[in-house]
Amino acid sequence: MVKGTSRWVRFCTFLGVALLVLSGLVVIGVSVLQERYEGSVVTADLFGDSDDFAPLAVATANPEYGKTRTPASESVDIDGPLDLLLVGIDPRPAEAPRPPLADAIMVLHIEESHERAFLFSLPRDLIVDIPAFAKAGFGGSTEKLNAAMSYGSRVPDTGGIDNAQGFQLLARTVVERTGIPRFEAGAIIDFSGFEAVVDELGGVDMYVDERTLSIHRAPNGTLRPGYGPQKAYEVGEQHMNGWEALDFVRQRKSLAQGDYGRQRHQKQFLKAVLAQATDSGLLTDPLRLDRVLRAAGESLTFSGRGHGLMDYVIALRHLRPDDLTTIQLPGASVGHGTGYRGEELRPVADEFFAAVAEDRTAAYLAEHPELVS
Repeated sequence: MVKGTSRWVRFCTFLGVALLVLSGLVVIGVSVLQERYEGSVVTADLFGDSDDFAPLAVATANPEYGKTRTPASESVDIDGPLDLLLVGIDPRPAEAPRPPLADAIMVLHIEESHERAFLFSLPRDLIVDIPAFAKAGFGGSTEKLNAAMSYGSRVPDTGGIDNAQGFQLLARTVVERTGIPRFEAGAIIDFSGFEAVVDELGGVDMYVDERTLSIHRAPNGTLRPGYGPQKAYEVGEQHMNGWEALDFVRQRKSLAQGDYGRQRHQKQFLKAVLAQATDSGLLTDPLRLDRVLRAAGESLTFSGRGHGLMDYVIALRHLRPDDLTTIQLPGASVGHGTGYRGEELRPVADEFFAAVAEDRTAAYLAEHPELVS
């Protein structure tokens, strides 16, 4: 049964659609898919594998955990349990060269059988120890998790910004906070590129469960300067186009539960996107399907530690939305009002992280069903 969807909407939209596509287009050869769609995806060294990135502090008792092997040309050998780190950023190009903040941080864990997947979010305001990172000239600090990518992205010699380098520090921070020993793959999604994906799908139908005011858009959809009338998403069934859907899932300040409410809306959004992709005839319309996949790919930066994105899509082609369980980790604010410092997770989160690292997530959730969103 579908338990929910992920916080990090944009990557999962692409991944979910791609999995559905591959299951339906068996007549297309693997090499054609790789040439057509992988060429639109930016690849980068997101884990520091190609340079002197310091070893991670957290080791695993099982050195074979999650290792992948070089695939044959049309046979992908990606074995064992897999953990993918997925990060959404809003680069705000008008403000360049401002370092990016990780606006959404999510882990996709796929069990060893590759028959079930589990998605969970880390609060962007989670208070963590961010380790020192010499290549960015960063000495380490204790603060909000989303700052790790910003600190790591700075290139001291040139004054430039390197998003992939920022991801490296974020990945190291997440590893040390969660104890998950290794990420087999990772991705950065640019928020700005997914309006086209939703519009190509013909929009999405969503039930708005809480009146939501936009801090970004006026009622007519134009960008707000920070004051004046706000776009309002009223309670009830709504059909949203691309800019409306993505604006809706970005809002948190008008919600009763703040960022946790935003996570709920993003889960609802992904469910709506997958339903639209399935029900709208997308899989039987090659031209429209091509536009959707290419629009998604152009917003994506991916690292598979030697494997391409299509390798992962093919290896996980048997996963369906029904095989996806999403997790809501309980947390609470640290400080209040003007003294707000960030978020902390309840102790049960550390137990859950240990279960993920040992690939016993399903068993743990059977004992703790309250974590299933």
